[in-house]
Amino acid sequence: MPLMHSGLPAAVDRRHPSGSEHRAHPYGRGLDRRKLLKGAGLASAGLLFGSVAPFGRFPGVELLAGELSAAQGIAGKEGLTVLSASPICAETPPHLLDDAITPTSRHFVRNNGSVPEMIDPDDWTLEVHGLVERPATFRIGELRSRFEVVNRQLVLECAGNGRAFFEPQVSGCQWSLGAVACSEWTGVRLADILQFCGVRRDAVYTAHEGADTRLTGEKGQMAISRGVPVAKAMDPGNLVAFAMNGRPLHPLHGAPLRLLVPGWPGSCSQKWLTRIGLIDRVHDGPRMTGQSYRVPAHPVLPGTEVPAESMEIIHAMPVKSLITSIAAGSEIDERVIDVAGHAWAGERTVSEVEVSVDRGATWIAS
Repeated sequence: MPLMHSGLPAAVDRRHPSGSEHRAHPYGRGLDRRKLLKGAGLASAGLLFGSVAPFGRFPGVELLAGELSAAQGIAGKEGLTVLSASPICAETPPHLLDDAITPTSRHFVRNNGSVPEMIDPDDWTLEVHGLVERPATFRIGELRSRFEVVNRQLVLECAGNGRAFFEPQVSGCQWSLGAVACSEWTGVRLADILQFCGVRRDAVYTAHEGADTRLTGEKGQMAISRGVPVAKAMDPGNLVAFAMNGRPLHPLHGAPLRLLVPGWPGSCSQKWLTRIGLIDRVHDGPRMTGQSYRVPAHPVLPGTEVPAESMEIIHAMPVKSLITSIAAGSEIDERVIDVAGHAWAGERTVSEVEVSVDRGATWIAS
């Protein structure tokens, strides 16, 4: 009997302490399994780099300052689904995420404001200020020469990934499954920069600022400025990055400099990074206050009204998984099929992946 693949998450780490489970789509009793890729991120046993076009100057860059429609798509990112033209938001169909390392051309795009005009990377500066012993301003060349340059394969996921399936429906960009990726990033450790500047004991939070502005075009009005607790900022896994998949950053991904805070919502990973402040309180920049990036502190039923005092800022992302080896809508007549995909768990390590072929009634170790 033909199988209609939904593209829904199809595996779960049953040992994850969050208790989250993602039901599987039925694949039939004759399933021939191969292990889902697993690890601390979207990792696999080997490295498979996708083909990436050179982005020295983004093809079709004129659309960044002009109008974009879903019908137009995004030059250099063919195959992605445009969910919003202003700001530009586009997700990746799951079958295009089958690579171990997500090619730049298939990495999702999530913007909050207008993409800034590109300037010469040699002229770009990063200022570290606030509650530090030695405030400093660095050019990208100085970051390269002063600190160890490292490569990291890091998962980046929008906090709203999967929002389209919420019942009742909630506001915001209706991401389905493709607001996640794992590219290889090159940069220097944020912790090394902060240690060089000397974080003061009264520092509580970071405050990230980028060059993007609100869609209204108001000068000096930031579209988003989030931060993280100092303890998280000092995690050696965080990067201040200037390259992606072996090439200079793509304009839509924060060129020429961006922050990466893996395992936490992508909104913490400021694009077009210009300043990092150290402050004595939880940051109160755009998209840090009110209901932005907050979830109930305790599980509630869908649609429950939750008072503001019972909401908390999203920190580490939950366990998730996704089948990527079969395109959504595919008809499969074979009784035996190979299935592969990815599992990731925020700051934690995926220790085991199980697959269900009967909508979660039973589970098979992969």
